[in-house]
Amino acid sequence: MLAVVAHPDDESFGLGAVLAHLVARGVSVSLVCFTHGEASTLGTDATGGSDLGTRRAAELRQAADQLGLDGVTLLDYPDGGLPAVPDAELDAHVEARLGQLAAVRPREPAALVAFERAGVTGHLDHRAATAAAWRVATRHGLPLLEWTVSPEVAHALNAELGTRFTSFGPGASPCALHVDRSVQARAVACHVSQASGNAVLARRLELQGAVELVRWLPPAGHDAP
Repeated sequence: MLAVVAHPDDESFGLGAVLAHLVARGVSVSLVCFTHGEASTLGTDATGGSDLGTRRAAELRQAADQLGLDGVTLLDYPDGGLPAVPDAELDAHVEARLGQLAAVRPREPAALVAFERAGVTGHLDHRAATAAAWRVATRHGLPLLEWTVSPEVAHALNAELGTRFTSFGPGASPCALHVDRSVQARAVACHVSQASGNAVLARRLELQGAVELVRWLPPAGHDAP
């Protein structure tokens, strides 16, 4: 499977438990991350501001090792600027990584993993990354596994912390995935610049407990597995 995200830490803070769950079951998981996350307002004091992107790139590599990912493609698009990048350009990076995986594992079917299309937190970069995954999955007839939080968790976070979390829309048929968060916790700990004092992350994980909400979008003409 190929996970597609916008920022370092999305693979751990968001998809971490899901990716660890897949890896533990023998699935080969790789990652495409579009930015270095240099525009974050967290961690700037500890990293010297302009060096934050470099620091976060190193954190991503460490977290990927904890999650057991088979490879990381880290691109250098501006953090916050993905909506301005042409769709075809973003898609090409996803397709290139899929091509590399197909060359290494020609007999294994591929699938994509991404945030839910509204971006989960409302971040426009999240939406752009997921849109690229969705377009590529549609074009190549691949299934896409989308992740988000439940409506109850989204409502609680938004009410308590003023966030803009979203969930699957009406008519969706998500699956509640029961997970062990121990591997995710180790991956999260690698992102020192972003995890320290992150009240939203701590509260979200508390509310979620041992359950993640995912949805399979099968290729056109196929039923969800």
